[in-house]
Amino acid sequence: MQGIQRKVVYFSLYEGLAIVSSSIGLSWMSGEHLASSGPLAMSMSAVALVWNFFFTLGVERWESRQATSGRSIKRRIAHAIGFEGGLIALLAPLVAWWLGVSLWEALVMDLVLSVYFLVYTFVFNWGFDRIFGLPTSALGRQAQTA
Repeated sequence: MQGIQRKVVYFSLYEGLAIVSSSIGLSWMSGEHLASSGPLAMSMSAVALVWNFFFTLGVERWESRQATSGRSIKRRIAHAIGFEGGLIALLAPLVAWWLGVSLWEALVMDLVLSVYFLVYTFVFNWGFDRIFGLPTSALGRQAQTA
């Protein structure tokens, strides 16, 4: 599977499983029912998608004005830290308000979810590629022209 079909399946599965698993995690961490943590997880996912769009837009605009092109490890680390830091800053107040917990408790929950998503994303991507095969971009030049 390639192209837009692959992206739609990837996005749908990734976000669907992410919402279910984070709903369960939030319910467990907060003691709230899934009826409360499920909509919170959906809201968090929506915030993350919007944040990702605008953050990436800003990074790419900044990147286009730099004297040195390319994406070094240093830039990739800065991008990841900036994205996650901004997402935590956006989500912790939402979690605190939604669950009626302190900002500190919400921050801890958000940090736990951030570590979880680091592992989840790695495992999901590995599994997705094993099930659906690698995208054309990862197959190498010979496979792309065949």
